[in-house]
Amino acid sequence: MRNTAFERDNIRDLAYIGVMAAIIAVCSWISFPVMGVPLTLQTMGVFLALRLLGGKRGTAAIALYILLGLIGVPVFASFNAGPGYLVGPTGGYIIGFLAMGGIYWALESALKYRWLKDAALYGCLMVCYILGTAWFIYAMGAKGRPFTVGKALSACVLPFLIPDAVKLVVSELIVNRVERVINIKA
Repeated sequence: MRNTAFERDNIRDLAYIGVMAAIIAVCSWISFPVMGVPLTLQTMGVFLALRLLGGKRGTAAIALYILLGLIGVPVFASFNAGPGYLVGPTGGYIIGFLAMGGIYWALESALKYRWLKDAALYGCLMVCYILGTAWFIYAMGAKGRPFTVGKALSACVLPFLIPDAVKLVVSELIVNRVERVINIKA
């Protein structure tokens, strides 16, 4: 006899992972120009995936999102896709999302309160910023357009600190509403 409860749980998990990968993609397509820098809701999608699904399944959703983009599905910002985009100047931030997921997954069992989970997510975002900015500096230098750390931080991190904090707060509000209706963690 087959273990149908186990199969049902696996199917449910795969569905949640797929839906969250799609939500991250849709969030990456929503863009607002802020002082010449496009601001997407991509990080909010990552926050939602990790908070709603937890570290393991949330990281799987992020990995699926990246895999889809890698094979050519236009899931990245401005409907971009492909390995060329990932090795481009902003590709390090996308890979940084995977690092965010892994770190959050590792810390999750110690995070008992919502505010700790949010603080951990914002800390994980700092790791994403570090990885992405380091890659940005490297990639721009390889193109013959060297950036100093200060110039890269001014262009790639500082304009996003407050908007990303707002996205974290909005994602927490969404998580609170969704968790009242659906028991996704089960």
